Amino acid sequence: MAKSILLINGVNLNLLGTREPHLYGSTTLLQVVEQAKQQAGSLSIQLEDIQSNHEGERSMLLLSTQGLSHTSVALRDALLGVDVPFIEVHVTNIHKRETFRNHSYLSDKAEAVVCGLGVYGYTAAIEYAAKHLKPKSKAQL
Repeated sequence: MAKSILLINGVNLNLLGTREPHLYGSTTLLQVVEQAKQQAGSLSIQLEDIQSNHEGERSMLLLSTQGLSHTSVALRDALLGVDVPFIEVHVTNIHKRETFRNHSYLSDKAEAVVCGLGVYGYTAAIEYAAKHLKPKSKAQL
């Protein structure tokens, strides 16, 4: 299996190189992505990229963050910043594992937490999301 990286660029990064070049420089996002793909390719890694300006593009997120759930305050802050409901999915039962895995920085903000169901957890999370998602009004889009 080939190694791969997903590069996610958020809001307004499409303006990189033209927006406030005195702060952000003159390098464009296209140049950044091309350089990143070349670097990854030279290391035998496939790099894919996504960029979106739409802050409300998703109605809900399914997150299988693994160890980041137990360690990343930055991920928690990012999720709170986008204000999109999310379901935290763990393949294993984190409460039956090492003590440090019993705590998640995300669970108290998650719409739901699925753990210990193996890969069926993804199925359960999608079923839950399908039943509980509220359609966005045209004003929210």
